[in-house]
Amino acid sequence: MHYTSPHASHVRARALSRTSSWRVVMRVGLKQRGRGSLVTMSKFRGLRNVVLVDGARLPFQPSSTVYNKLVAYDLARLALTGILTKTGVSPKAVDYVLMGTVIQEAKNQNIARDAGLAAGIPQGVPSHTVTQACISSNQAICSGINLIQTGQAEVVIAGGVETMSDVPIKFSKPIRERMLASRKAKGLSKKLGLLKGLKLKDLAPEAPSISNFITGEVMGHSSDRLADAFGVSRRESDEFALRSHHNAAKAHADGLYDDEVLEYNGSRTETGVRGEATLEKLSSLKPAFVKPHGTVTAANASFLTDGASATLIMSEEKALELGFQPKAYLREWTFVSCDPFDQMLLGPAYGTQKVLNMAGMSLKDFGVIEFHEAFAGQVLSNVNALNSQKFFDEFLGGADKVGEIDFTKFNTLGGSLSLGHPFGATGARLVTTVANRLIREDKQYGLTAACADGGIGHAAIIERYPGS
Repeated sequence: MHYTSPHASHVRARALSRTSSWRVVMRVGLKQRGRGSLVTMSKFRGLRNVVLVDGARLPFQPSSTVYNKLVAYDLARLALTGILTKTGVSPKAVDYVLMGTVIQEAKNQNIARDAGLAAGIPQGVPSHTVTQACISSNQAICSGINLIQTGQAEVVIAGGVETMSDVPIKFSKPIRERMLASRKAKGLSKKLGLLKGLKLKDLAPEAPSISNFITGEVMGHSSDRLADAFGVSRRESDEFALRSHHNAAKAHADGLYDDEVLEYNGSRTETGVRGEATLEKLSSLKPAFVKPHGTVTAANASFLTDGASATLIMSEEKALELGFQPKAYLREWTFVSCDPFDQMLLGPAYGTQKVLNMAGMSLKDFGVIEFHEAFAGQVLSNVNALNSQKFFDEFLGGADKVGEIDFTKFNTLGGSLSLGHPFGATGARLVTTVANRLIREDKQYGLTAACADGGIGHAAIIERYPGS
């Protein structure tokens, strides 16, 4: 197994000084402690207990379909209204609202505030919006946990929203410069003079870029690089994507998402799920990024999605005082970062190792595991990394590898490949799904992890609440 793909050659020169120094620091800083001797904490730290009362989401839908006429504000409002209605919590009991989002609309820069007011949250309740790429609602939830643990809040609504059907389109930088200058220019001749020097290409509108700002790459290339580095084949990627779609279709058919997905226009159907998909059909698609031998296709990558999600979290004392039966404790959590050039989507491997170490736990302690599925190759690369001592020797200072993922516990109801991935909303979906699975499957501990643009990652431990 190797860790530098030939696909990386065109960014290697740009990354050399950055990645080399990073690896030296990591190796020196961790290897001094020795294999398997990273500092661990007891399970769990003596902090105030925070519980998940419940979670819900709008049906996730492919962009430019069901929610084509709605904007992000509408979706966020519906999700917030949905969690209030579903739980029956009084809006007056809410102390804070947090929402994650990625592609922000300038008119709703603090969409948590705007959508919260529209959902009936009192004017005196503070709200703010966070952005951390695909783990934005993970950050919203964890920020809410911090507010509760520090005593600044007792009841928090945290979630996220994204619409790819209504992304903000900008004028080019030269046009923007002249439009701003025209406000000060006096007289028609001076205003017309601002047009001097413009090129035809400057007139073209600009949609938000889907490439990483630092590397200039789209994440499909990053997934192909990881698949190459960790030996994930095209067939394995297609088989995993097929598993995701079939599991999601069965979960919906069996009503396993009925308690999690809100109705929209009388339906909980998520139309991106392809229960009829076959391996033959998936195998027929051509590579989308690295051609002709790449592993990522339109079928084994998460699709552009619209959706919104919300969770209701409280201190344990307040939940019981208000008469709620919590679903889960929100235990340890962490955010990590890694090399955005070679390891862009490897955050779950780093995050899982760190959060397990924090809690003094191992994979065998978990009955439920849910990872975000950005790309099939990305998920399988993280799975392989967790079971690779060579990876841990080279990048985690020789710590013992985490081990092999048990797929009977892993993403059994489908995932982002089939359900969809509205960037700002996926994290709250993962947390809610873990809690519901713990209850339904009678397990105690759940693990969730996700990658994000920029080489960021998140992992968290969730514990079933007694009696739930």
